[in-house]
Amino acid sequence: MTHEEHHAAKTLGIGKAIAVLTSGGDAQGMNAAVRAVVRVGIFTGARVFFVHEGYQGLVDGGDHIKEATWESVSMMLQLGGTVIGSARCKDFREREGRLRAAYNLVKRGITNLCVIGGDGSLTGADTFRSEWSDLLSDLQKAGKITDEEATKSSYLNIVGLVGSIDNDFCGTDMTIGTDSALHRIMEIVDAITTTAQSHQRTFVLEVMGRHCGYLALVTSLSCGADWVFIPECPPDDDWEEHLCRRLSETRTRGSRLNIIIVAEGAIDKNGKPITSEDIKNLVVKRLGYDTRVTVLGHVQRGGTPSAFDRILGSRMGVEAVMALLEGTPDTPACVVSLSGNQAVRLPLMECVQVTKDVTKAMDEKKFDEALKLRGRSFMNNWEVYKLLAHVRPPVSKSGSHTVAVMNVGAPAAGMNAAVRSTVRIGLIQGNRVLVVHDGFEGLAKGQIEEAGWSYVGGWTGQGGSKLGTKSCCHEGRHAHLNIFSSSGNLELQTLPKKSFEQISANITKFNIQGLVIIGGFEAYTGGLELMEGRKQFDELCIPFVVIPATVSNNVPGSDFSVGADTALNTICTTCDRIKQSAAGTKRRVFIIETMGGYCGYLATMAGLAAGADAAYIFEEPFTIRDLQANVEHLVQKMKTTVKRGLVLRNEKCNENYTTDFIFNLYSEEGKGIFDSRKNVLGHMQQGGSPTPFDRNFATKMGAKAMNWMSGKIKESYRNGRIFANTPDSGCVLGMRKRALVFQPVAELKDQTDFEHRIPKEQWWLKLRPILKILAKYEIDLDTSDHAHLEHITRKRSGEAAV
Repeated sequence: MTHEEHHAAKTLGIGKAIAVLTSGGDAQGMNAAVRAVVRVGIFTGARVFFVHEGYQGLVDGGDHIKEATWESVSMMLQLGGTVIGSARCKDFREREGRLRAAYNLVKRGITNLCVIGGDGSLTGADTFRSEWSDLLSDLQKAGKITDEEATKSSYLNIVGLVGSIDNDFCGTDMTIGTDSALHRIMEIVDAITTTAQSHQRTFVLEVMGRHCGYLALVTSLSCGADWVFIPECPPDDDWEEHLCRRLSETRTRGSRLNIIIVAEGAIDKNGKPITSEDIKNLVVKRLGYDTRVTVLGHVQRGGTPSAFDRILGSRMGVEAVMALLEGTPDTPACVVSLSGNQAVRLPLMECVQVTKDVTKAMDEKKFDEALKLRGRSFMNNWEVYKLLAHVRPPVSKSGSHTVAVMNVGAPAAGMNAAVRSTVRIGLIQGNRVLVVHDGFEGLAKGQIEEAGWSYVGGWTGQGGSKLGTKSCCHEGRHAHLNIFSSSGNLELQTLPKKSFEQISANITKFNIQGLVIIGGFEAYTGGLELMEGRKQFDELCIPFVVIPATVSNNVPGSDFSVGADTALNTICTTCDRIKQSAAGTKRRVFIIETMGGYCGYLATMAGLAAGADAAYIFEEPFTIRDLQANVEHLVQKMKTTVKRGLVLRNEKCNENYTTDFIFNLYSEEGKGIFDSRKNVLGHMQQGGSPTPFDRNFATKMGAKAMNWMSGKIKESYRNGRIFANTPDSGCVLGMRKRALVFQPVAELKDQTDFEHRIPKEQWWLKLRPILKILAKYEIDLDTSDHAHLEHITRKRSGEAAV
């Protein structure tokens, strides 16, 4: 990275103007995107304009197009909806309206447009762009603009960000607003579950998604629904029989409730709508169950955006500004989207075309094709749902391998969802599934029991670890006592090495042929010890797989761990409340300590999601001069209209610059300018009900791990017993960029900093400059690692998304 390239980012926008608008239906997270576009635009030296009320504002001009300032987007990150307003606009559909819009832009020298909306809004933008030169010549002929103005505005750059709660736009893994909508839906489903259980009721829940079943599908995975109806996959012709049989089977197994999820656009094989009322009447008539319908409606669009949507909106906003400013007359209009955890640019019209192809396939009743066009991620969700919901567990244990499941390390929300899907997929395959209580200690002591189908019923939405993890304490806090010191007997409790004899005896006694270990860094180090132990103990030569689950997100081999998203949302909500508490008071700065051991993931991501002024982490060493610069920065900030500051500190980022030290420093230096307050968030970050992301991620991880396990056990079968001693029979299942991959624990050793319990390379460190720019620091933005334009058709076929 040369100094010139660094400098280029700061001067990229000089002399340019960008307009940002939100159009179509609102979606939570749009404000985060608008804020990022404004701030990064200003950072590059560009002028940025708000267009109020979507395309209508573009057509009407006047006060609807206003220049934005740094402060004008303050405090909007945590607001739902769109602050700059959105409207459906008939005028813009007509050429006359687009002519007026072009006039309004040319007069202000705006040649870059960032449109945040659904596919309709983005198609409109592309039409506008393709007509641009004709519109300009019409305006010139009519004498409305000068030749000089026409030359200056000779071409229009357009970048789209997809804001839509339905996640119905092809080419993007997640659209802005989808995750927040799932949060709203899950809050309601969890609430309804409790009342349904009290009365033994059946609930039919109708969620949004006229043409796309994504919300319904992920909801059903996240709450373990009995049935889901989505437009892409109409049920078989005898679905009424099948549904009623399924509901009564669930009741006979002892469940007190049934949940059926319906997308508003659900249809049967002939394209006839299946409504929630139809389903209710069917259940009442055939089974006589007390059945209620709840239509969720616009609640799903409302409320504050989730941490995921704020980070998504912010990252997409940054990328959109870069794409606009790097655009040339030859660059096609593009959409900035997320694939796995990478930002990608895709040609706008290719995405719109594939999105239209889905509708066409559904109209022509080619449902398999529609499903394929939705992409790998959608298909994987559907496969896992079908497995967990529509397969009857076999009566005989035909596969009859025995697999044990355990939790290790500190509790993390989503562990129970992972156990549930592991157990159930195991049973569906005809295996015996055992659960181990209290981690490796329980494995040594024989705290092991067989799990049936109902054993894990209702586990998806429950936080913590129902099997117990026997973690000595919170992972980060006393980790140094754990593996590296002989000063305490803590390692006896959590890691397997000291108990190999008892563990081996129990593996034989219970005939365990495979082990699924769900947990954090201790699960990974435990896996490494099991590999080592194979040399002495043949019994340990069984396949095992580690599913990363920890709020710290510090397991080598995976970009995400189950539980980290829930912790992030907890921190985010708390920061919102803390910032709000200062509304109306004099100037105030909050210093908040987050968990994570030595890993700065939570502090960095929460800093992005909550709009922090600084986030101190171990991975990016800081000195007293940095602290001084941050204090100075806040002193300057307090002179503006923004009277609040937020500083996050990861618990182990520096042994001497403690939270108290930083609080005292800020208090002293801020005297007469701002007050300081501190909060240590503590263990609430490990608690709570898992977020939709964690439920869904854990469910898919469990299913994937169990499928791998069955294959590995068959592979390792020799002379009537299991013998697995190859490196690839002990793996971590991780999400890497766009795919779920199995990686031998032995190979991950080189990628690990064992002393600090973190991977040596961490993808999210690249997001730190964004955090600083959005907090108005004059820093260098590395523009070398940009998303390059990809093509959606190629991307879809070569992709192995989660």
